Amino acid sequence: MDTSGRVAGARGPAVLADPTRVRILQEIRRAPDGRAMVSRLADTLGLRQPTVSHHMKALLGEGVVTREQDGRRAWYRIAGAHEGRIIALLGDAEQGGDPDLERISADLALRFRGTLSPETVARCVEESRDLLALSPGPLLASRTGAFAAARLEALVRGDAARTSAERPEVLFVCVQNAGRSQIAAAILRHLAGGRVSVRTAGSAPAPQVKASVVAALDEIGVPVGGEFPKPLTDEAVRAADVVVTMGCGDACPVYPGRRYLDWELPDPADLPLDAVRGIRDDIETRVRTLLDELLPAA
Repeated sequence: MDTSGRVAGARGPAVLADPTRVRILQEIRRAPDGRAMVSRLADTLGLRQPTVSHHMKALLGEGVVTREQDGRRAWYRIAGAHEGRIIALLGDAEQGGDPDLERISADLALRFRGTLSPETVARCVEESRDLLALSPGPLLASRTGAFAAARLEALVRGDAARTSAERPEVLFVCVQNAGRSQIAAAILRHLAGGRVSVRTAGSAPAPQVKASVVAALDEIGVPVGGEFPKPLTDEAVRAADVVVTMGCGDACPVYPGRRYLDWELPDPADLPLDAVRGIRDDIETRVRTLLDELLPAA
């Protein structure tokens, strides 16, 4: 199949696992003639044109959208061959209210009252639901609430001035957010307690944390708890003091003032438990070193 059909394969959900791209596609769908220009999308979404162009290039490269040249103007449409699949992945936003989303939005608006507007909260909840739906897993409503809350907390932290008294925040990123990043986050939470804020994300998240990962952590007394794979978002990176990537290439955006580490580790997906144990022990050594740097002994 040519490049216009690539979205039908495994890369489709990966290229869509970004809230800005979800919003772009939703706005194209809402356009009266089903097409839009970068300049109009930028105005509607409140973004800079280079930002929209960057995301549009990624969508075009994976065959999610098509480009129509009209003189000096370029119009973009959702690719006709895969429109049904894209609509199914995004969820039909025009079908009306969702009771779960309304309840989640109301509860989070109360939590962030005085800090974020109800409109910002509701938009984040809807985007979070759409992103999680790209990699279907159980308990979508409760996962949406947890993911949206974490994103809103990261948004507030990313916009606030940092002080030396604040807890350092670490973001672990791998491909599926079901193996390496979950192991690292669980061990750091276990060792640091409440002294370090820990988040995880994946460039192409899986539906569930790997059973072998849960078992390997359980052996050393480290719980995974209610963690689940989550998409990588800009606000999570902006909120972090340290970003640790593990096999996700250049999917993680780079912002000034953050410390970036790249840990070269094998992917535990589909590996036997003995191999996962070795990866776990390697990660634990690295995490202990990082914790010493974040919280040096008095």
